Amino acid sequence: MARAPVVPLVVVWLTLLLALCLQAMPLAEGWQLYRPDWLGLMLIYWCMRVPDRVGVLHGFTLGLLLDLIEGVPLGQNALTLSLLAFLCALVYPRFRAYSLVQQAVLVLVLLGIVQLLAQWVRTFLGDFSIHLAFLIPSLISAVLWPWLATMFYALEKRLAAS
Repeated sequence: MARAPVVPLVVVWLTLLLALCLQAMPLAEGWQLYRPDWLGLMLIYWCMRVPDRVGVLHGFTLGLLLDLIEGVPLGQNALTLSLLAFLCALVYPRFRAYSLVQQAVLVLVLLGIVQLLAQWVRTFLGDFSIHLAFLIPSLISAVLWPWLATMFYALEKRLAAS
């Protein structure tokens, strides 16, 4: 079995910080609903690609940073991203054997679970909504997954070659 190329931790953190910036980037009022979960996508990618280097602690740290940037109660995003990293660790062996389309479906399920938990926490804080529109970012993220995974895999190969 071929070993995956060793990716420097600096590259991992730079891509996660880029995803954090994309997640916190302000959008027009109507477009915020259609923003992919960039941070969730990158966290899933790195948890699946290098699970021995990226895990629950990274999800918790990035969640705290996102909490501070968005101004939400401290721990709300940290809880959801930690859960996402934990779920990635649970499905890691199966995920690696799937095709890109099957991975995209699993990404939809993982991000959907995390979005449901985030919505549940928001209902305790008073922001109650009855519609399922909060799941749209999960669907858009799943559609973007094959493109993102292919792009970062090519980036890994290029970094390993140099």
